Amino acid sequence: MTQSAQDTDFQIDNQSIYQKLAIQHNIKVQQVASFASLFDEGASVPFIARYRKDQTGGLDDEMLRQLEKSLIAERDLAARRQKILGLLTAQNALTDELAERVAAATSKIELEEIYQPYRPRRRSVAAKAKLAGLEPIAHHILTGVAPLEALAGFNPPQTLTDESGETFEADFEDIAKQLAGVQAIILDEWATRLDLLDEVRIAFNKTANIRSALVGEEKREAGEKFKDYFEHSEPFAKLSNHRLLAMLRGRQQNVLVLSVEGEDTPFVEKIISYFDINQASPSGEFLADTAQKLWSVKWRPQIEHRLLTERRLTAESDAIAVFAENLKHLLMMAPAGRKVILGVDPGIRHGVKMAVIDGTGEVLATDTVYPFNPHNQLDEAKSSIANLITAHQVQLVAIGNGTASRETEELVKSVIRESALSATALVVSEAGASVYSASEIASAELPDLDVSVRGAVSIARRLQDPLSELVKVEPKAIGVGQYQHDVNQTELESSLDKVTEDCVNAVGVDVNTASPAILTHISGLNKNVAQQIVDYRRANGAFGNREQLKNVPRLGVKTFEQAAGFLRIKDGDEPLDATGVHPESYGLVYEILAKHGKSLDEVLGNESLAKSLGDGDAFSQLTGVLSELAKPAHDPRGEFRTASFRDDVNDIKDLKIDMVLEGVVTNVTAFGCFVDVGVHQDGLVHISELSDDYVQNPADVVKPQDIVKVRVISVDEARGRIGFSMKLQKSDKKQADKTNKRREQLADNPAKQTARNSVKTGKKVEKTLGSFGALLQQAGLGKS
Repeated sequence: MTQSAQDTDFQIDNQSIYQKLAIQHNIKVQQVASFASLFDEGASVPFIARYRKDQTGGLDDEMLRQLEKSLIAERDLAARRQKILGLLTAQNALTDELAERVAAATSKIELEEIYQPYRPRRRSVAAKAKLAGLEPIAHHILTGVAPLEALAGFNPPQTLTDESGETFEADFEDIAKQLAGVQAIILDEWATRLDLLDEVRIAFNKTANIRSALVGEEKREAGEKFKDYFEHSEPFAKLSNHRLLAMLRGRQQNVLVLSVEGEDTPFVEKIISYFDINQASPSGEFLADTAQKLWSVKWRPQIEHRLLTERRLTAESDAIAVFAENLKHLLMMAPAGRKVILGVDPGIRHGVKMAVIDGTGEVLATDTVYPFNPHNQLDEAKSSIANLITAHQVQLVAIGNGTASRETEELVKSVIRESALSATALVVSEAGASVYSASEIASAELPDLDVSVRGAVSIARRLQDPLSELVKVEPKAIGVGQYQHDVNQTELESSLDKVTEDCVNAVGVDVNTASPAILTHISGLNKNVAQQIVDYRRANGAFGNREQLKNVPRLGVKTFEQAAGFLRIKDGDEPLDATGVHPESYGLVYEILAKHGKSLDEVLGNESLAKSLGDGDAFSQLTGVLSELAKPAHDPRGEFRTASFRDDVNDIKDLKIDMVLEGVVTNVTAFGCFVDVGVHQDGLVHISELSDDYVQNPADVVKPQDIVKVRVISVDEARGRIGFSMKLQKSDKKQADKTNKRREQLADNPAKQTARNSVKTGKKVEKTLGSFGALLQQAGLGKS
């Protein structure tokens, strides 16, 4: 990669970058180089992770994503570094010391800080003063000569001419302006002392505080949610990322004003000492004033800006990472599978919308009922629900968790009980369903359905296959982000797109049933090619084999290579097309089978047999192929579970202190997690209440959609805030200690062990009545 800098060609040292990344990620240089080579050739991370393990030494998609981010950042930094070196060279300002500083810079912010004193400013006071001939006088004053004495023989010019030949008024007629020009020259020279800047910046940052205050009394009521920061100050050293983002949001909404608090005197004295200013000398007072201006006018604003910028970027990066992690777990929720499902979008005034979908997600029937105020058509609603479930042999009922969800859940369950139906009802997240309903995707998929009913279809489909349905909704509408509107939107979108791509490719898709929305995220494909695949399928019928994909317009050789392994064809001409084996390896598969006298049917799904055919190399192409054959239909998504909400707790008013409830984690943040217990308002489990043990990162304890037991510790009905704890109460802790002691005793005598099943407050519920297995058994679909 080359780039021009002031007519100076340069070459980015990729090898140095590879060595740096190898150390940074604790892997081999060759692994980094192999990834970079594949990445530069256009290979996607999912493709490299799955089909090029032999070249990368088995690096997984998580490590490859880190490498991708680091590689792009380092190359971008290297390009800017070379640009700055070229600019400094063109100014004849590049010294060995400065070149070392530029080479050692670890961020663009640091690079710009190094270049700042040398940035050309044609009409600056210092630049004009130099043109006017004041630079020798400035140097004279630095030797100790009194300013007025140094200026005694100065004859100010009337006009000045810059390097471009442009002439303008000098404006140095009076002494005050001459002294200001001299001081500007000295300030510019002193500002290049980067070692001193580093020293005072590091010292200032250690003791600096951030202070937030209410903009004005007129904002007090409107900015109530920021009241914790109306008069707040804390050290940057202890400032958490989420609190900084909260303050920045308050400033953005014109509720808060932020400032940086810190000392001045020690740093001015440090500057005076560094430049050995004798304040008793004739020039001492003038130079001491110059030192004061260097700190207050140039360096302190620059230091504050860098401090806030670096902390903001760190906070944004952390928030984006939290969002990405939450989205990943949401997308990878286990599907209910090909069941007939009734989707229910609860509502009061505008009715309860319902839609039945078959095992493939196609809509079979829709209806709207009005069981609640002001309509109160309860009997009609019950009859309609019963008819839909009976007529279409509905197996599962998915009820959105929005307004009137608990009332609707009770209504549906009462219908199932009274009519002795085999369907099972459960509550699912409806976040983003309304966004989908009004989207172009929904209009294309469900053109004949009213917008209000499409939400019910989406609710049903997201139970059937969360991944396939949620990819149709912009991630920011799903509600699992932290300060998602306050971070860099380009970086956020890029991060979430990569998470979605990784999830979709980890699962794979049936190319004969996949929607354009999910195909878009397949390795190598884009929106246009995804639509071409669907159009071809509609015009020519189902794909019989992967080779037929090559007939799709715009799907070229490279695209086929990247995508084919993730596009599955069930019941096609080639059995391997239904597996994760890439077409490039089909020949190897049949060669190995022939060599060992085995048939494909014998090996497919036979893990021990497949492993016995290997070559012992953990990362070889053969090992990867046999791994796919061992688990040909492997779905990495776990078992579906849902929480069992208490029937007597439907509103925040029903909550009582110390009440223990089962709920589902809806969002994980840096400061804790939010849990839905069925009262239309998620409660916060603060990081300090997640466990009896120390918790550094909430994501280490809980994930979105986890089923947990929580204890109510605070209820603020007026502000709609609920506080939960997952810690053991003293009585529970005492019982847990007794249980642990009993287990230790039993461990010494296994013959006396007895089966126990208990759920502890503050621990994830591994098996509950809401587990998918239990649900299927209730519905008469599971194994007995």
